[in-house]
Amino acid sequence: MKRLAGEDFNRLFSTYVHTAFRLETRDHYAVSDEAEAFRRFLAGEPYDLDWHQTWLAGIRSITASGRRMQRVRLVSKPPTDYQRFELAVTPANLEAGEDIRILPRSRVAGLGLPDYDFWLFDDTLLGIMHFDADGLFQGIEMIEDSTTVAAHNAARDRAIRHAISYADYSASNQFGL
Repeated sequence: MKRLAGEDFNRLFSTYVHTAFRLETRDHYAVSDEAEAFRRFLAGEPYDLDWHQTWLAGIRSITASGRRMQRVRLVSKPPTDYQRFELAVTPANLEAGEDIRILPRSRVAGLGLPDYDFWLFDDTLLGIMHFDADGLFQGIEMIEDSTTVAAHNAARDRAIRHAISYADYSASNQFGL
């Protein structure tokens, strides 16, 4: 097993051919680039998405090339402060072409989903994400074992099937924005 971080991790997004999927399970992530925007969000102050532009440009490039990027985000009820921030930023990702769906934690029981974040690339390459206790990304462990990858493909399919669109989630005003 190989663990990637930094540019080696980022390269995965330029090398996949068809699909990339992420299951997002944590209530909080520590992302230094977004710290000031998150602080401003919590204070009820205006914030910008300058910190997010590189990621959004990458999504636009990916989707313009005909590739898909999907994400299912597990969300608590009520959402944590960080999840509310993520939900507030989600429209920019959607506009760039990423398909983000919301899976309320109340619907997770019995689905057999992993309790950790992962990426799947082209249904054949699995990346299990590692974070420290504060939510700081520590790297992604790449796994190509076909049995393990197949189990995560099945988990992805269950997550997508039970998740709801961002539009439906926000229309129900479950996160109070």
